[in-house]
Amino acid sequence: MSDVLISLSSFGAAEVGRHGQLFFAQLARAAGADSVEVRGELLRDAATELPALAGMASVYSSPEGLWAEGGWLDSAALGRGLAAATTLGAKRLKMSIGDFRASSHGSLWGLKVQLAETRIELVIENDHSVAAGTLPALTAFFDAADRAGVSLGMTFDMGNWHWAGECPLEAAKALAHRVRYVHCKGVQRLPAKWVAVPLTDSSAPWRALLRALPADVPRAIEYPLVGDDLAAVTRDQVALLRSL
Repeated sequence: MSDVLISLSSFGAAEVGRHGQLFFAQLARAAGADSVEVRGELLRDAATELPALAGMASVYSSPEGLWAEGGWLDSAALGRGLAAATTLGAKRLKMSIGDFRASSHGSLWGLKVQLAETRIELVIENDHSVAAGTLPALTAFFDAADRAGVSLGMTFDMGNWHWAGECPLEAAKALAHRVRYVHCKGVQRLPAKWVAVPLTDSSAPWRALLRALPADVPRAIEYPLVGDDLAAVTRDQVALLRSL
């Protein structure tokens, strides 16, 4: 059975900003989650929060892209992500590829060197963007990384494909062999945008998508967890994900 995590962004930026990620990490663990994903963009004071969260998280999510605008490898951003994951004791660092382009291929060697110095696993996520969240962009990246001898796994976000105009099932068929971690997210279409919702409220075929992905990798809740009894809501959603 795969581990069930909660991405701490699921509790909402305003609430996390008010109470801090440690509060919600403790709530998540009490509700039965195996671990949590700490979100870099929601840290209020990394110097104090990260050490306080040590041992509670198995994934650190960096808000920075691996390649900066212009296509150059952002070694400093990767270094910051690895340092944060190290402080947490997290075994995985999640990042998007950022502005990876044809001119970026030569810098894959630098990525290989930097990753050789750590035991933390870098997993690449499909984000909302065309540059880093579409099947052609990610296939081109992984192919280039393979040729450069950089073996990378993937965080498959079930919902983000919709923002990028892609078919999640087609993406799963092409990328399932690379998936090491799944962000579980339902989606609904509002008149002007897509929104994240619990799986059971999703307008997308989420059960078929989960069947197309590896069953033995960690799965994380990454959709809104809200309610008057937040502990009960969280407990129910963890139980649901564990039952799938």
